[in-house]
Amino acid sequence: MFTATLHFTQHRECILRRLTADIDTPIPIEIEEIQNGFVTFVLRAGPHADAFESELEAADHVEHVKRLDNENLLITKPSCGAYSAIYQNHGTLRRSNTVSGRQREYNVLVFQRDDLKNIIDDLEGFGTVTLGKLEEFRASTDSLLTERQREVVTEALTRGYYDWPRKITNEELAEELEISRATLHEHLRKAEQTLLSSALADSHKQTGRGRFEHIELE
Repeated sequence: MFTATLHFTQHRECILRRLTADIDTPIPIEIEEIQNGFVTFVLRAGPHADAFESELEAADHVEHVKRLDNENLLITKPSCGAYSAIYQNHGTLRRSNTVSGRQREYNVLVFQRDDLKNIIDDLEGFGTVTLGKLEEFRASTDSLLTERQREVVTEALTRGYYDWPRKITNEELAEELEISRATLHEHLRKAEQTLLSSALADSHKQTGRGRFEHIELE
């Protein structure tokens, strides 16, 4: 199993590309659900929340926009293709990613190198891809996660929450675990952050923030 950071330049027209084109700092995105070609995510818009909300609400193809607080928006819209490329090739898109105009940064978990090669091949059909970091995933969930986090993540994996297409929705999974949707997402977010931080910690110290090494996939 491997974790990979993919730097993707989007060639297709996309509303997020337009929204963030003139903003210097990458905007964080936290993926909540990908279902039937639609993606639901939290856009950490910060001081741009008002302007983003207005444009998103005016866009016919955006299915849902909800203001969570002063800085964050919950959005459902059709995927521009990247998420399908990742999930159809047996990858799992981790929750935290960024967007900045044409530029995307995706943190992906794959079981085999061939899956990653296929993801990159598909993404190159409508953009340019650079592999920033590739690490073997060796984290021990028993030592890193709380008992409740292990229970939630195990149930999510067992029930196909991370499959493509998903075999269970977040609402159904939360109901089976007898917790709210918000609590489910909090457990998953913290577990994913813990595991990814552990897996990437050593290489981050070696290469430094913003510096990437070339890694062969062969």
